[in-house]
Amino acid sequence: MAKVLYITAHPYDHTQSYSMAAGKAFVEAYKEANPDHEVVHIDLYKEYIPQIDGDVLNGWDKLRTGTDFSELSAEEKTKVGRLSELCEQFISADKYVFVTPFWNFSFPPVMKAYIDAVAMAGKTFKYTEQGPVGLLTDKKALHIQASGGIYSEGPAAQLEMGHRYLSVIMQFFGIPSFEGLFVEGHAAMPDKAQEIKENAIARAKDLAQTF
Repeated sequence: MAKVLYITAHPYDHTQSYSMAAGKAFVEAYKEANPDHEVVHIDLYKEYIPQIDGDVLNGWDKLRTGTDFSELSAEEKTKVGRLSELCEQFISADKYVFVTPFWNFSFPPVMKAYIDAVAMAGKTFKYTEQGPVGLLTDKKALHIQASGGIYSEGPAAQLEMGHRYLSVIMQFFGIPSFEGLFVEGHAAMPDKAQEIKENAIARAKDLAQTF
């Protein structure tokens, strides 16, 4: 049985968000095609995702120098422990579906905080004499991203940093398969917004059959 993490970084649900509408269609079609698989929804706007701050860095330093976890401060225990939980959950999955809006050429900051949480040496990658090596070589991932303009191709593509960032991170983790589903142009072409949404939902359902 495969485990899928459905990771959303949007304050709206499928009724207000184009990316979430496509994501919902994908998940429903995936569950129908794979009824024995486990799908876990991680809503990053509702989860506790600690940022890497002084407490986290101090806690990690103490652990690296032999301090027992029980000797960390209350703040260090809470934050370091939660980051470890998120990372363990991430590496326990077989597939990942990231759903984000396109904000300021990237994605909401909570997604970056989540990636920071799961990017742990010895867990998702390791350092070697030849450089870093990804450890998640048997996984696959999909990114569903909605933007009011067109950024996946053409002159504006150079401004797109959300999907490109996730692509680099997935490569860093060693994940061999990473796809993108782009829901684009609904703000630039409001007369075609419904058509754009419906086409994205159809593509999401198709992708779910082979993901």
